[in-house]
Amino acid sequence: MQHIARQINKLLIKKNKTVAVAESCTGGLISYLLTSISGSSTFFLLGLVTYSNAAKTKLLNIPSSIILKNGAVSKVVANLMAQRIQKISGSDIGIGISGIAGPSGGTPQKPVGTIYISIVG
Repeated sequence: MQHIARQINKLLIKKNKTVAVAESCTGGLISYLLTSISGSSTFFLLGLVTYSNAAKTKLLNIPSSIILKNGAVSKVVANLMAQRIQKISGSDIGIGISGIAGPSGGTPQKPVGTIYISIVG
């Protein structure tokens, strides 16, 4: 994973782009990986872990009605997470990640291991 993070870091620096991340099931891992390499302060603006539905609503302004309708683990919510973190931070790129890491919590429609990643910008 560090190799991928290094490649992303190089690309963001080369393209002079900034990024912000809103994470759920990854619990800050993506932010950690992106900031663990020298030079990340030039492109990494914000990392936010919104593990609970309440945090998604309060910090990212995602309406609870959307979470109830689609589920917190959904394409719609991951996309809104990416859009909102981009807007809040003023970054060029916003990343939203929501999923079911397990070992429990899955359903037949959304089994453990289901993850949605949205990148906007």
